This record gives sequence, C-alpha cells and structure tokens, in this order.
Amino acid sequence: MSENIRFVDFKSDKQPTWCPGCGDFGTMNGMMKALANTGNHPDDTFVVAGIGCSGKIGTYMHSYALHGVHGRALPVGTGVKMANPNLEVMVAGGDGDGYSIGAGHFVHAVRRNVDMTYVVMDNRIYGLTKGQFSPTSREDFETATSPEGTHQQPVNPLALALAAGGTFIAQSFSSDAQRHAEIVQRAVEHDGFGFVNVFSPCVTFNDVDTYDYFRDALVDVGEGEHDPSDYDAAKEKILDRSTEYQGVLYQDEDSVPYEELEGVDQNMADIPEEPPEEAMDLVREFY
Repeated sequence: MSENIRFVDFKSDKQPTWCPGCGDFGTMNGMMKALANTGNHPDDTFVVAGIGCSGKIGTYMHSYALHGVHGRALPVGTGVKMANPNLEVMVAGGDGDGYSIGAGHFVHAVRRNVDMTYVVMDNRIYGLTKGQFSPTSREDFETATSPEGTHQQPVNPLALALAAGGTFIAQSFSSDAQRHAEIVQRAVEHDGFGFVNVFSPCVTFNDVDTYDYFRDALVDVGEGEHDPSDYDAAKEKILDRSTEYQGVLYQDEDSVPYEELEGVDQNMADIPEEPPEEAMDLVREFY
C-alpha cells in the first residue's frame, strides 16, 4: 500500500475506443479512483477482463492485466489471487459476459468469497456485437433479435449473489462519479468477494436504459437509511423489481476470505533456491 498513489497513476497511454458517451468511461474512472484511494499501487494490482465492450479495460488501465475469454474472467481472477494473495485483484465484465456464459462462474466465485473485486458494467444489451438483448434486458425490450420483446424476465444479479452466499453486494451508476467511486472503494476494502453491478448506459444501442432514465429512477440507499448488515432488509430491497437501487445493499461484516480460511498467504511465484526435500520427492514421482 502507498499513500502517494494518484488516480492518474492507473491511467495507461492507450486511448479507449468506446463510443463517445459510453458509460464504461465513468465506470473505469471510478475503478481507478477506488484503487488509488485505497492506497493500491499499479505494480501490485491485477485487472482481469472478459469479452465485450468492457474487455479491453485492462489495456486502458496501468497495472498488470489479462484479457481473457468469454465468461471466464472470474476463474482467472481467482487463480491470480490464489497464486499471489498480496496482489489487489479486480475483475471487470459486462452483463452478457458475467450473467450469461459466465453465470456459473459468477455463482461459484461469490460462494468461495475470495478477496477480490468484481465490477460488472451492466448496460442491458450486447453492445460489442451490435445490439442483441442481454440477460438483464427487459421483457418488452425490442432489438433486432427480439423485435417483439424478449418474453423473459431479466436476470437479477444481486439476487443471484445473495442466494450464492455473497458477502458484499452493491449497485452503482457510472454517471454518479463520486458515489460510484465510493461504492467500488468499499468493495475493494471488503474482506472477501466484493461485487458491484454498475449501470453503465450504452448510448449507441440502448435508447431505453439511458442516463436520463437512471437519473430519474435510481433510489440511493444512503448512509443511515439502510443497514447493509441487515440480511432481511437487504433481501427485501434486492428482490424488489419495482425499484432501481444504488448503494451497498448487503455486507457481511464478519466475512472471512477464502484464502484466509485455507491458509493461503504466500506468493507461489517465490520459489526458494533449494526446495524442501519433500517437494523434490513429489516432483520425482512424475518421472
């Protein structure tokens, strides 16, 4: 940790190729601010991304990074954290990447409670592949692949996380810069799996879930108005499909990260010059 890290230290020299006005700009800025505010250094930070408009976020941030395959960002992030628990691991994805092909990995990552942060840019559409409906699209959302609506209830990612035993469940809005950065920072500081679903509007293909819509619809569960440690209160809000909430919905203050439970506390890349004899015996068994 360092006290001299600034937001700009996490900016790379690569310019994003997102559409002008894309919500992912604000989402990424909040991620960088959160990392800087918690004293993390780019050399001790690892960003993992999947496929979709969010996939190149590791290119736009200055840190260690890996651009993985569709839906598999969380297993990579888990592996990174297990290999070196001293790294700050942040996984980024989209609603298609995380809640469709990656839904199984999402549920198991939540229940393992590895100490890392998962930020999902939820624009309720497949933006990179030109506007198909996504798992979080509304039932009546009309696209080229759903001209009469999807006829499916949208996935509730917060409910999935709660059902899987999530210890930190939050939601933010990319355009509410200060609040978004604050929520992601709390996820980073959480001891365990910090999950933040971010409303990140797609200005090119989604003319329903817009900036104006979220500004009018969002209800912020501000400090003092909602106790995130109250499981029943959190469940009531998370299952309320009639309201779009922003803030930390649930946090288990007694959360113990997976790696702490399993005694994983050393960097596996630090290999001693003279390995212990029992380790060598194990190697010999393969020859």
